[in-house]
Amino acid sequence: MSNRDYAKSLIDQIPETRLIYVVSYLQGAAIPDETPNAETLEAIAEVDDMIHVGAGEHFSGSTEDFLASLLED
Repeated sequence: MSNRDYAKSLIDQIPETRLIYVVSYLQGAAIPDETPNAETLEAIAEVDDMIHVGAGEHFSGSTEDFLASLLED
């Protein structure tokens, strides 16, 4: 029996009242593993560099304040 078949048989044994916990876990596990594209990798490297050299801006405040400041520009 494959792991998939075994998991399906176990799901059938879970009471409906507890199934929501399994569904939540499965939703997270079902997200495909994707390798970031070149643009994303470049952005990550840029942020890492900014952190190491202390460059860039740092915002402290609420998300609402941050979004308001973005809209002002």
